[in-house]
Amino acid sequence: MSSTIRPPAPRPCDSCPYRRDVPSGIWAAEEYDKLRAYDAPTAEQPTAVFMCHQTDADSQARRVCAGWAGCHGETLLAPRIALMKGVMDGSTLETVVTYVSPVPLFSSGDEAAAHGQADIDSPGPEADRLGDKIIRTRRHIRLG
Repeated sequence: MSSTIRPPAPRPCDSCPYRRDVPSGIWAAEEYDKLRAYDAPTAEQPTAVFMCHQTDADSQARRVCAGWAGCHGETLLAPRIALMKGVMDGSTLETVVTYVSPVPLFSSGDEAAAHGQADIDSPGPEADRLGDKIIRTRRHIRLG
């Protein structure tokens, strides 16, 4: 079976919830809650790979979230499960567990989630702009 999950982008996207420079309140609260689960000990983590939010789940362009890889890297269970299921190849797994972000990331999923949820009820103009960009990007990918 060929790999269907692509490796992370060279840098986390402009709206990545793991980036320290992304404004609070871009994503729904439950999306931020997902980040915390990957802070658990490896055996207790979710088995689903955390994908980049810029693409739809069924898109051919889907890839591993670069911020997720950069924050959690070598402690992740999900990429190992994906390799065993044949939906990720060994090269992609190696990229995920050794990924180093060129931009500053939060040091944990909890820290990223707390930041992201801080202004969720009243996101600022930059958060609104990035949210609109995500909607346009996803619509383009779906239709393109």
